[in-house]
Amino acid sequence: MARNVPEIPTASMADIAFMLLIFFLVATTMDVDTGLARILPPMPEEQDKEDDSQIRERNIFVVLIDRLDRLMVEGQLLDVRNLKEATKEFVANPNDLPNLPEKEEIEVDFFGPVMVSKQIVSLQNDRGTSYGMYIKVQNELAAAYSELRNELAREKFNSAFDDLDEDRQDAIRRIYPMRISEAEPKSIGGR
Repeated sequence: MARNVPEIPTASMADIAFMLLIFFLVATTMDVDTGLARILPPMPEEQDKEDDSQIRERNIFVVLIDRLDRLMVEGQLLDVRNLKEATKEFVANPNDLPNLPEKEEIEVDFFGPVMVSKQIVSLQNDRGTSYGMYIKVQNELAAAYSELRNELAREKFNSAFDDLDEDRQDAIRRIYPMRISEAEPKSIGGR
């Protein structure tokens, strides 16, 4: 005679699985990916009169990062902590020096006619550059523009840039447009 094998009760198995799922969802920490928050500029309605090949060398602020994470700015080694100040000086060109970018006069709401720098920051890194160094350089460049905009907002409107309405922010962005050109990474200096 065949013996009956007792059946394992599975009625509460779904409840147990659900409770374990909830436990692991609550108890597990998730790594948050970091990245660069960048908003691409809108496509121009008509092409600029000035071709990219016609940009004068004095208007370009060259920033290079090699595979050893060394920073070279305008042909000289620079510590990443000094990059923000060097970028601010180049972008603002406060004394209209001949080795800094040219300026052109434009009409800006709330400001009237303003001399605006024709600056472009050119960033290029080696394929071996660490991601951490690349992010540090990006943060310093963005911080330079942010500080310039905040300083102008406090001077003109007695308020922080982020606290201004959209029209005033746009006016300040026209005076200090963020022009960061990133070239494709390549092997700089061998290997």
